[in-house]
Amino acid sequence: MAIKLPNTFIKATSLLSLILYFLITATLSPTLVLADEEVVDQDEDPEYYILDEAPSILSNVTISSKTRLLVSQYKKIKKGMRCHVASYNICSGVKANNGTSLLHCCKKHCRNILGDMNNCGRCGHKCGFGQRCCGGVCTYVNFNPNHCGKCTRKCASGVKCEYGYCGYA
Repeated sequence: MAIKLPNTFIKATSLLSLILYFLITATLSPTLVLADEEVVDQDEDPEYYILDEAPSILSNVTISSKTRLLVSQYKKIKKGMRCHVASYNICSGVKANNGTSLLHCCKKHCRNILGDMNNCGRCGHKCGFGQRCCGGVCTYVNFNPNHCGKCTRKCASGVKCEYGYCGYA
């Protein structure tokens, strides 16, 4: 015995499934997801440090012309740029990113000691679990209303920070 379905029911079901398919693919578009991730990367973690002042090493004549051009003309240092404390200290206490970064040569690489969790405040000082490096000080950010979830996020007056999110008053 065969079950007979009305023709309009089959058409409506087909149409509904096509609409659902287009809605799902439109909301899960990979170009939109990639665009959002790229914007976050640019805001949170730029590839270069923009120097506030020219480093003192530029007066040294042993520096290569490529590095002199990079630092003096563009006033930027690539993150993790190689350095040497004694002979090639390109990032010795140099301020960058409008004073929000302070660069030092840590284990042969330029590091921001005001925001690097492995070199917080000084080379080799690591922040613990649940901490971030905020201005060179290891800070717990899960329940701190002045640094809620990240260093620069402050909760409104009377609002608690709960698990890195500003909660309710």
